[in-house]
Amino acid sequence: MALDTLSALRIKYKEKKEVLLEENIKVKEPITLFKEWMELALKTEEILEPNAACLATVSKGCPSNRFVLLKEVSPDGFTFFTNYGSRKANDMATNPNVAMTLYWCPLRRSVRIEGKAEKIPITDSLKYFHQRPRASQIGALASEQSTRIPSRHHLDVAEQKLKDDLGDDKEVPMPNWGGYLIRPQLIEFWQGQVDRLHDRIVFRRGSDVDKEIDGKLVHKGENGWIYERLAP
Repeated sequence: MALDTLSALRIKYKEKKEVLLEENIKVKEPITLFKEWMELALKTEEILEPNAACLATVSKGCPSNRFVLLKEVSPDGFTFFTNYGSRKANDMATNPNVAMTLYWCPLRRSVRIEGKAEKIPITDSLKYFHQRPRASQIGALASEQSTRIPSRHHLDVAEQKLKDDLGDDKEVPMPNWGGYLIRPQLIEFWQGQVDRLHDRIVFRRGSDVDKEIDGKLVHKGENGWIYERLAP
């Protein structure tokens, strides 16, 4: 396929009988719905990394995004892990407002999340760090993420030195590394439709959102959430 065919690319989306209707959302709050969508993504063989998520941060007015792996979903929000010296960590230290998007192409579904990121307790980070494969632990310790290095060889040497020093038995010390929890204020569920009239249902919460409820365009959800449908 040549690059000049990009404008003509089309994939088959869902049929009318598969529209996302508000009345079919059993619990009118987004965490429960997200878990249902994630469960289906986990069972879909064509999706190799259902927890791959694009994380967007902003520093000094300039956005930056990259893929991370979502590691936990709870009533509080969404957790991922990274080096605390990385660009994304520095961005979040300056501006905790972030956005995260997951896209499951075989399901024609996407979820978009907006909220504030905060570090999780170090005990939780330590617990997860030592659950990782030993090679991943050593790799995290060997790499000062986002810093300049002279070559790939530099990383290989650092990794080998750690392997020699730690042997097969010594515990790998956790580097400047850990988890972040995104506490969501907005979660949008998108489902593609064959006629391009895609479904977009947005859940929002905040101090004054209840004032917007009118029962027509904005509806009362559960656990402090409101929801609405947006035009695609």
